[in-house]
Amino acid sequence: MYKYDIIKRIEDFAPLETQEDWDCSGWVVNVGSYDNIDKVVLCLTVTNDVVRQAKEQNCDLIISHHPCFYIPLDWSGINIYCAHTNMDKAKGGTTDTIIGELGLSNYKINVEHDFLRMIKYRTTVDVFSKLLKQISPNARLINNNNVTELNKIAFCAGSGSEFLNEAKELGADCLVTGDLKFHTAIESPIIVYDIGHFESEILVLPVFEKIIGKDVKIVYADEHSPFNLI
Repeated sequence: MYKYDIIKRIEDFAPLETQEDWDCSGWVVNVGSYDNIDKVVLCLTVTNDVVRQAKEQNCDLIISHHPCFYIPLDWSGINIYCAHTNMDKAKGGTTDTIIGELGLSNYKINVEHDFLRMIKYRTTVDVFSKLLKQISPNARLINNNNVTELNKIAFCAGSGSEFLNEAKELGADCLVTGDLKFHTAIESPIIVYDIGHFESEILVLPVFEKIIGKDVKIVYADEHSPFNLI
């Protein structure tokens, strides 16, 4: 499959012009000698190890969610493309995959926000905690006010703690995100679940696969969160 046709499908779903000004989405490495793509590696983050995997499996293109702020040392001419904040903003993109994985898509409500997604869902903290543990066994809970019931829950994949106050203003009594800092947690006026950056975004890879279609072979990179329990 022609590589620009693959990228067009991604950009039709998540237009490149919708990325944030600071973002680095798009082509990281564009090598003309690999115009026809037979096999694609999907990953959350491009690392030297992911590039090694791509080479070992004779892949022509790597598609990642995270942008590359450096070019891997051993990229060796492999095409690399990323879709980051444009995929976060897209309908059915990064944050929506969390809601879908939890089986809560029918509870979604519309909010005018690029990154936050909201559901109206009446449940208890205990029940919702058990639900979240299905996708993030090491999720952490911040509940400064000892709330026991939830009615409106906001979601933001990745590092979304900066939207905590906006979630509250939108009426959320809970935010599900990753990468929560200590001072943000200790001062949070609403419940926050830190499910982990990796865990909150790795779910988007099947979305890339669906967008690309069956015209090329898809390989998932073997990657995991860098954090380990002790």
